[in-house]
Parts: sequence; structure tokens; C-alpha cells
Amino acid sequence: MNVVNVVSVVAPVVAGLVYIAVVSVVPEPARQKVNAVVLAGAGAAYIGGGSVGLWELAFTTVVTFCAYRGLTTYAWLGVGWLLHTAWDVVHHLRGDPIIPELQHSSFGCAICDPVIAVWMFLGAPSIYRFRSAAGRSSGVLK
Repeated sequence: MNVVNVVSVVAPVVAGLVYIAVVSVVPEPARQKVNAVVLAGAGAAYIGGGSVGLWELAFTTVVTFCAYRGLTTYAWLGVGWLLHTAWDVVHHLRGDPIIPELQHSSFGCAICDPVIAVWMFLGAPSIYRFRSAAGRSSGVLK
């Protein structure tokens, strides 16, 4: 069945938000390093099973460069996630999903990745910092 439904769109957004919630627990500067390592791994996700041949290696090289630069600048991590989004779209259109057993997995990844990219462009702030700052100012959370 080749149908994209609401769950196919909402679930990847939730997955991106869960990633942000989990990684927000990691203190800086380790959070930036963890995000760079995760991006480098995501860049290599299609190697070995990808349908675009040697372009998979070229793509992995470019994303690895973004991850390396992302060790010092979050914007590079955002660029890397947007590149991964584009690669997910290529694989989805070619019918070669990132998880072969899940037909829309590359489609979902292409929705999840920009959620993470936006967070990177914002400097990947801890979401718990915002919550605790809001709680202190309103006196609700102590």
C-alpha cells in the first residue's frame, strides 16, 4: 500500500521532537559533539543498500564534512540535516527506503530531519532550560 496518511507525517515530527528532548539532557559542550557524531552516522545510513551507487560515498563525505565543521558551529549541523533531508527524498522517489521493510521510512526521515535542522540552526538549546526559566519567572516550578 503506497498511501501517505496523517500518521506518516505526524509520527516523524514527533520522532524529531523526541530526539530533541533526549539530546537536550546532554550538557554543552558535549551536546554539540553528540549531535555531530549522530549526523555523521546518519550521513552513512544509506551506504551498502543505496540505489545511487558511488554517489552514496560522495554524499557521506559531504555530510561528514558538515559534521566535522559542526563540532564548532551548529549551523553546519543544520546544513547537514537538510542535506540528509534531500537525500531521503531522492531515496523515497527511487523506491529505496532507508529501512527496506518500511516503505515510507525515507519519507518519514525527510520530515523528521528538518525538525532537527531547525533546532540546530537555533543553536540546539536545551528545551529544559526554557521550561525551568519559564517556571522560575512564573513561580509555578520550583
